[in-house]
Amino acid sequence: MEVTVRLFAMLRERAGASEVTVELPEGARVRDALVALDGLADGLPLVMAVNREYAREDAPLGAGDELALIPPVSGGDIVVAYARVVAEPLSLDSLVARVRSPAAGAVVTFQGVTREVERLHYEAYTEMAEARLEAIVAEALERHGLCAAAAEHRVGEVPLSEPSVAVAVSAPHRSEAFAGAREIIDRVKAEAPIWKKEVEGGDGRWVEGAQPRVS
Repeated sequence: MEVTVRLFAMLRERAGASEVTVELPEGARVRDALVALDGLADGLPLVMAVNREYAREDAPLGAGDELALIPPVSGGDIVVAYARVVAEPLSLDSLVARVRSPAAGAVVTFQGVTREVERLHYEAYTEMAEARLEAIVAEALERHGLCAAAAEHRVGEVPLSEPSVAVAVSAPHRSEAFAGAREIIDRVKAEAPIWKKEVEGGDGRWVEGAQPRVS
């Protein structure tokens, strides 16, 4: 199927055109269109829109859809806050790419990995957990003056030494970047409805936690 990609400002200049057409398979999502553009948008903090509605990278695309890639606007950087709960292995490189910004002088990352047990099993109230992660990231971004922030938490089986949660933030200075990353991971651990079971062989036990804070 064909999808039209609208390009603006520096993206238009890079491509030498205000729009391009990409051929995608049925069931493709926004992220697949970005891959098909072969690095055209690399290094830019973007906001995407499908048929004039803001959309995330996992938004589905259909034949004839219009995908707009919106780079930083003249009034300042677009504030980028991204959060997801996923079943697949996490990629820190992917999160770092999301938070790159020409205004950033520091990028701080964090990964929480499985240790001391064969594997962990995570279960989540996915819809609520993702909404809470989005709010935490957005609030940290505003509070610390970050350029961009991203977080992902895995569900399902996470083997020994693999990451179950990852955070990346960018900021003009390292102090804001460290503070923002610390706030995000601390609040994710305290507030997101996600449960962890430690598994050894066929046996497992749910890890006791604190009751989530209710404001």
